[in-house]
Amino acid sequence: MSLRFSLMGPVRAWRDEEEIELGPRQQRSVLAALLLNNGVRLSNDQLIGMVWDDPTPSAVMALRTYVYKIRKALPELDLKTRDGGYTARAEIVDGCDGEPLEGLRSAYFDAQRVRLGDHRLKAREDCLEREFDVLQLQAHISAFPLRERPRALLMRALYLEGRQGEALDHFHRARALLREELGLEPGPELRRVHAQILSGDLTPPHRPEQLPPDLIDFTGRAEEIAQALRTLPGTVGITGMRGSGRTVLATRIGHLVKGRFPDGQIFVRGGDVAGELLRAVGVEHPVGDKATLWREKARGKRFLVVVDDVRDAASVRDLATPGSAMILTSVRRLHELPGVSWVQIAGLTEQEAREFFRRTIGPARADAEPEHVEVLLEHLSRLPAPIRVAGGKLGSRPHWTIEMFLLQMQREGKSADALPSDCTAMLAPMIAADQDLTDPERHLLRCFARQDTEVIDCHEAARMSGSEPGEIERVLESLAGVHLIEPLVLGRYRLPRFVRFYFAYFALSTPAPVG
Repeated sequence: MSLRFSLMGPVRAWRDEEEIELGPRQQRSVLAALLLNNGVRLSNDQLIGMVWDDPTPSAVMALRTYVYKIRKALPELDLKTRDGGYTARAEIVDGCDGEPLEGLRSAYFDAQRVRLGDHRLKAREDCLEREFDVLQLQAHISAFPLRERPRALLMRALYLEGRQGEALDHFHRARALLREELGLEPGPELRRVHAQILSGDLTPPHRPEQLPPDLIDFTGRAEEIAQALRTLPGTVGITGMRGSGRTVLATRIGHLVKGRFPDGQIFVRGGDVAGELLRAVGVEHPVGDKATLWREKARGKRFLVVVDDVRDAASVRDLATPGSAMILTSVRRLHELPGVSWVQIAGLTEQEAREFFRRTIGPARADAEPEHVEVLLEHLSRLPAPIRVAGGKLGSRPHWTIEMFLLQMQREGKSADALPSDCTAMLAPMIAADQDLTDPERHLLRCFARQDTEVIDCHEAARMSGSEPGEIERVLESLAGVHLIEPLVLGRYRLPRFVRFYFAYFALSTPAPVG
């Protein structure tokens, strides 16, 4: 559930798409003061001074009453009380063309109105820079004739439409106006655009839009999405075993917030991350320190950067820039990266997995065999990727029941022959994970798969694998790091059903350890 606020026009709030009643003017004033200081602790005296120019002794009690009512109306706001003060964190959007903080009256709000008005003008000009619409730029200049940035943008837009003479004429008219009204010459931005037009050096702005398509059947992950939205524009890391849907979740979050990053969205899959970022903004053959060059190119911009399947911290360590946001996905949680808020995902919840499966094969077939659906989803550890493959196979076999599909899985799991293509597709996340394992890690998983063991004990692991206890602990922790086993308490781990199924199959063709 998403909660957002606007301070442009009347103070307003929405829960998803439904607007929330915020109460009388003074209550909205208290809320506005908290939102204007998003994440900053305000004492009672500070809040009272912001809301009332000439407070009476009853202001303290009134403030407490308003805070109580705000908490009741907006429990998700998580309005915290600490050391006699209050702190609120929220997502604030600029969604109204009215007067900022409309209807709120105090010296503090009057000053904030000026600041927000300047902020809105800049935001409007950011939007005009992206759209490069001549008519909209002309209308904005008519309303704010002394602002030089939109005049420079209009000159660019006219030139790129092939109207070079009009662009140069606009410069001379702007110069005359500035001299007459302010006694000033045009500033550096206007002069630079004028020079670029004369030399023919102007090129269209480059705005990358590289996010993969959002999936229409995306299901669940509400808590993880909420955590990510609270973190952005900071850096969000998404970690989990292969098949858990890290890339799909990162893509969904990206589409939810891309409007907040007007300079574009960049999607990079591992490898030379800094080089790919530079190529996305038009630097085709970067040389030298690529991370430094990227930070220079991104300075003052608002990019959304998604780096998928990060293998090492060094490739992304120095790439975060103020105003932009990064979403990282990685099998391992990269503890050495500073300033990352990590979200860990595994299988879907029982309800989410059922809903996702129903979408893949249709509600009628799923609802006809609820018990077999539960068995299948547990067999797949409720991981989205194998659920999608299983649903696709059943969709291609309309006369099969889910029970038939389970029987086929059991037969394939007991065969040492080559895996059929359908089963290979379903096990693809595990096949990819297997390729990154060391021999001791792979050997240990096969040992436990032979026993069909769910809970792993360090001492039993050492006995079965023939390894020293110290060494086996390192192996177990390494496997936990890639989410192939789940830590329970010290020395004990759980082996997910889907992992057991995969390694049990390959254990059939591997000799059992001696001793």
